[in-house]
Amino acid sequence: MQAKTARVIRDGKEADIPVEEVLVNDLVVVRPGEKIPVDGDVIEGSSAVDESMITGESLPVSKKVGDEVIGATINKTGAFKFRATKVGKDTALANIIRLVQDAQGSKVPIQRIVDKVSAFFTPAVMILAIVGFVVWYDFGPAPALAYALIVAVTTLIIACPCALGMATPMSLTTGIGLGAQNGILIRSGDALQSAERLNAVILDKTGTITKGKPELTDVVLADSRWQIADSGASPAIGHQPSAISDLLRLAASVEKSSEHPLALAIVEGAQARGLKVSDVQTFEAIPGHGVSAGVEGRRVLIGNLKLMNREGIALGSLEEKSKTLADDGKTPMYVALDGQAAGILAVADTVKEDSKTAIAAMKKMGLEVVMITGDNERTAKAIARQVGVDRVLAEVLPQDKAFNVQKLQLEGKKVAMVGDGINDAPALAQADIGLAIGTGTDVAIEASDITLIKGSLMGVVTAIQISRATMRNVYQNLVGAFVYNSAGIPIALGVLYPFFGILLSPLLAALAMSFSSVTVISNANRLKRWTP
Repeated sequence: MQAKTARVIRDGKEADIPVEEVLVNDLVVVRPGEKIPVDGDVIEGSSAVDESMITGESLPVSKKVGDEVIGATINKTGAFKFRATKVGKDTALANIIRLVQDAQGSKVPIQRIVDKVSAFFTPAVMILAIVGFVVWYDFGPAPALAYALIVAVTTLIIACPCALGMATPMSLTTGIGLGAQNGILIRSGDALQSAERLNAVILDKTGTITKGKPELTDVVLADSRWQIADSGASPAIGHQPSAISDLLRLAASVEKSSEHPLALAIVEGAQARGLKVSDVQTFEAIPGHGVSAGVEGRRVLIGNLKLMNREGIALGSLEEKSKTLADDGKTPMYVALDGQAAGILAVADTVKEDSKTAIAAMKKMGLEVVMITGDNERTAKAIARQVGVDRVLAEVLPQDKAFNVQKLQLEGKKVAMVGDGINDAPALAQADIGLAIGTGTDVAIEASDITLIKGSLMGVVTAIQISRATMRNVYQNLVGAFVYNSAGIPIALGVLYPFFGILLSPLLAALAMSFSSVTVISNANRLKRWTP
């Protein structure tokens, strides 16, 4: 998957060099259709990049100045320059390769049982071969020595536990590789087997179910008409699109001077709608209340109910609308113009596009889904209603998240925890399986058993499906190998000879033994055709 060469700018000239020679802070040029050689940040140009080999996401991702690009992904449309930030063994691809290799070299708990069985099985077969030799030598037909040797050798050949030893590692290697192809990094065989037995999933709200970034969601106008002074005539503002645009434009003009995250959401909301914000003449932040500013010769107030009451502004029906927005998990902010209520702007941490679908899929798989958050109960329940979560643990302090995981475990449940932040790390470690959102912090990823590179909750569903499919494949292989040995050893010992005159040839025993190994490998490779 890795690019072989990179086009870098050194001493003002472009040069193609082996990818191993790229250094951190090198400027790299990528043209349409080329592979991105190393990880970095775009500094010039824009494009769409196919990241499917890393994240499993089939649609190309738009990249512009400031965005991160990942080595081994494919540039589709435009040309751009980026500054290398990670090279060699530090790139995302190198980390994925290392994690997958470590995981494929690990053992699932069931393999340890197989190893113990094999430890007794091998000497038991040798004893049976000796017993078979003695019985055929003493009681078999002439030439007794020839028959006794054939039985002993055939028993040793057919009982060779190759298929038994290969049954688990073959499926494990295929399953973990399958996970990597779908943007899921499984750290160990233990994690793969444990994920199969899960019956409860705890989802952190912020950054996991939601995007983790406030966005403007609603602009509500006051019932009464109000006017904005403009160059020329002063248009009446009612319930038409221009009224909403004017209200949002004025609010964004004020909020661009504020450092509050909710203010940034309003400014970005206005910019996304193509509105041009104005400069403020005066600006005052009122702690615990909101802001007051002069814009275009008007006094604009943006804030909470306390600010409106302090200024003696009659809100009318806006107060009831504000409660409705708050019940939906949004943060409403009143806007007043020249002492009159103008409307409400609502901001919320919006739900990821596929969260509801993923949670429905988890329920269909028989999993109990629980949402955990430090937010207030009303906001938490509003988000839970949107995505279909029935059980909510709200107002949970970061240090108490692990305790809540433990409480579910004490109910007899096998619990998975899904999170993305530093405060989720103890809970991820406490859970039977910790799943970290790949867009989250390094601490959370280190504390987890499974990393979802895409940052989508559908990755949780896919990870559990892969676990179940892989373990089902393991059980099929083990049962097949045990049944084969159980049936083959008595035949090799000659139990059919007294009744049918049939004695198995060592040649046929070798063929049968080889066939059992081929069967196990073929069954494991069926996993490669599996799709989520």
